Amino acid sequence: MSSNNKPFHSPVSLRQGSQKGLIDRLSPSIKLSSRDIATGRHRVQLYRFLTDSIPAVHSCVWTWVRLASAPGEFRIEPGASPIVAGKAKERLDRLTQTFYSGSIGRRTGLEGLLPELFTGLFRDGLFGGFVVVSQDESSVDQFVLIDPEQLRFESPAGLPGLFLESGNNLLNLERPDFYAIPFGASVDRPFGQSLLQAVPFVAYIEQQLVDDMRRSSHNSGFHRLHVKITPPERMSGESDSAYTNRVNAYFDATVDMIKSCDIDDNPVTWDNIEIDHIGSNASRDVAGSWFMTHRAMIEEICAATNLAPYLLGYSYGATTTWSGFKFDVVMRQVRSVQGQVCRFLEWLGNLDLALAGIDARCQFEFDNSFAYQVKDDIAVQTSKIDNLLKLYQAGLIDETTAKQQTWRIL
Repeated sequence: MSSNNKPFHSPVSLRQGSQKGLIDRLSPSIKLSSRDIATGRHRVQLYRFLTDSIPAVHSCVWTWVRLASAPGEFRIEPGASPIVAGKAKERLDRLTQTFYSGSIGRRTGLEGLLPELFTGLFRDGLFGGFVVVSQDESSVDQFVLIDPEQLRFESPAGLPGLFLESGNNLLNLERPDFYAIPFGASVDRPFGQSLLQAVPFVAYIEQQLVDDMRRSSHNSGFHRLHVKITPPERMSGESDSAYTNRVNAYFDATVDMIKSCDIDDNPVTWDNIEIDHIGSNASRDVAGSWFMTHRAMIEEICAATNLAPYLLGYSYGATTTWSGFKFDVVMRQVRSVQGQVCRFLEWLGNLDLALAGIDARCQFEFDNSFAYQVKDDIAVQTSKIDNLLKLYQAGLIDETTAKQQTWRIL
């Protein structure tokens, strides 16, 4: 207590009040209940919070989603007559434009579904929904997505099952109109896992580092100048008041000169004035050390999401050849995920053809080609077709097999 009976706050108590942990400051943004933790729903909420709040995590998810959401189309399998194949292709093209409604209720079709689908896979670890047929049961009307946050994994009969939670009711999703794609499913995680499974701990360290740097830069004041003025000597016979007035005038003139200096002006003073900055003498070393540490944290986040840093704009001078090799590796991973999505879209397309009574089956293919790869792709296709012709001419394969293999290449 101070002499005026007012509470005295020590510097230590002030520092303790201002240095709250990052989790303490962010916890109000993630509203969790005991039920969320019991059902495992807190993981989905955490991954969504990380994606929305941390730029590196958002960029990773965004890049994976956009790489995987390549354009694609249905192709009719060989065996159907040209007339039937034409009807089937026309019907499937119409299906891709109408079978999905966006969040505002507008029919956006396949282009609107793919980003939502891959976001659910990479961020939440699961994609699922219900197929709705038309009232006359002659076509697929639309596909309705399910929020993974509403899904629960129960084992009522000893085997794990997927259920939809609606209020206090659980709907068993072992039904023919429901389709789900788990991401990275395994024996111990049959319902998939988020791409961000390994990110939270590293993301916490990275955000703590950024916050520490913010507070350190703010307190060190690297942008402040410290002007030190040595008072002039007292003249012989000068009174105290006259000396004080002269010193103050000299001080005020120096302050006005410093304040009026423009960016490209240089201050001119007597040698009794020293201009310095407030902060560490090794400010550049501190900034460089922080940059390297933060770079390591960013690379850890990229590694946790199976992405190379250069794909997110963090380029450290990689050569074109090495970058192309790493991009090919990423695209192979994209194709492996797209394979599951192709099976889903083929299930949807074949269902629509069956409801319409069209005797044909379809396959869906993504177009992952890029302009700079066209020349190489054409050369590869030409080589494969030449090999097929040689095998056919040598009598090693029949005409039907040659046509089927050629269709797959093209």
